[in-house]
Amino acid sequence: MKMQINGKAVDACSGEFFDIINPATGELIDRVPKGTEDDAVIAVESASSAFNGWASTSPQQRARILYTASGIVRQRQDELAFLLTREQGKPLAESKNEIEGFAHVLEYYCGLASSFHGDFVPVHQNGYAFTVKKPLGVCTAIIPWNMPALIMAWKIGPALISGNTLVLKPASNTPLTNLTLASILSEAGLPPGVLNIVTGPGEVVGESLVKSPKVKKISFTGEARTGKRIAELAAGGMKRVTLELGGSDPMLVCDDADLEAAVAGALRGRFYNCGQACTAVKRLFVFESVAERFIKKLEAGVRNLRVGNGLHENIDMGPLNNRRQWEYIKELVADVEEKDEGRIITGGRVPESSTCSKGYFFEPTLIVDVPRESRLLKEEVFGPVLPVVRVKDLDEAIEEANNTCYGLGASIWTKNLDKARAGCEQLNAGIIWLNQHLKVAPEVPFGGTRESGIGRENGPDALSEYLDLKTIMLKI
Repeated sequence: MKMQINGKAVDACSGEFFDIINPATGELIDRVPKGTEDDAVIAVESASSAFNGWASTSPQQRARILYTASGIVRQRQDELAFLLTREQGKPLAESKNEIEGFAHVLEYYCGLASSFHGDFVPVHQNGYAFTVKKPLGVCTAIIPWNMPALIMAWKIGPALISGNTLVLKPASNTPLTNLTLASILSEAGLPPGVLNIVTGPGEVVGESLVKSPKVKKISFTGEARTGKRIAELAAGGMKRVTLELGGSDPMLVCDDADLEAAVAGALRGRFYNCGQACTAVKRLFVFESVAERFIKKLEAGVRNLRVGNGLHENIDMGPLNNRRQWEYIKELVADVEEKDEGRIITGGRVPESSTCSKGYFFEPTLIVDVPRESRLLKEEVFGPVLPVVRVKDLDEAIEEANNTCYGLGASIWTKNLDKARAGCEQLNAGIIWLNQHLKVAPEVPFGGTRESGIGRENGPDALSEYLDLKTIMLKI
């Protein structure tokens, strides 16, 4: 599959390619161009040339194009989901849900097409003032491999509907679905150059895009270290940035919680997408008075999860996406065993099944009685490992939950309004769920605090990230 620049499928200037591997089988799926700095420059020039024409197109016409694209995506949902599972590894049902999410996000922003307008303000002796909102220009999006279709929609939805053009760099592990979705947008009538996709290494393509003087805005989702590097590069050109840098989301289970619902929430919140979600449950704090009952129910649920190739039927959890993540999770669990940092009550191994022998599989793992200084509680564990910590009350749970450099999401499970209010007020997180976890609707703002990033995606708030506000003073 080729890159998409100026509405055309093209190879890299270098003529080089890299392989896309199915993480469940190790098989070669496809080869894509290994982009260079020259390819990034060409893509930015294409987006710059297309900007004036796209910005002058009415928001309603932009919406018609995006809405047409969403309809095609829905028609081709099964095909796209199959491709996503092959390159990413998640079960087919999760891939179908993600493709539907892509269409839903585009449709949501189509509905906001006429909403980004300015205001009229009387200023008494100085006459009148009114404000106008204008698109920024060329924007760049750099996205990860865990949810490539959904996060692509989070970037292109607000950027394109508000009149910007965009260059997107997909993750090197999962570019195929992004390239296919870009071709669907072209089929729906998106003019050449409005959306360009450059594949290749982040340290080459991504850095070149961020440094480009013609790029006015960068939206990045990924690890904190890379996000900080992007912020440094962007500061020199005073570029707008949105950074979603992951998290170590806590889940707090109080003594009055519905334990059945909390167990179901923990299972989905931790093991959905093999635990590879920014807002996954990564640390679980449960009141001592209900800990034994809760852990027993949770252990049974974890043991019942079916692991295997996401293309097969009745699979609950696929493989990790790549060898690097796989090796990290194996090392982390081995470290827990060697240092006696908790008790593994289920999982903790590479599955012995012959159907899992060639992929990056790891058993869903539950670890209890984890000490406070364990790596499991300090790092962002991007994989199917759930540490459980017993706490005596809500104050201790909140204190331990906040003991992290991250602040993306958190959930509290209780039937008590006072406890719910205390959790919402005191937990350091950009999004807090009550008696649920993980789900994020396109209608609500999403983002974190502290080292989980800056800016917001989704909702009407995301539009302001892609618009300049101009004030005009008028005196007659």
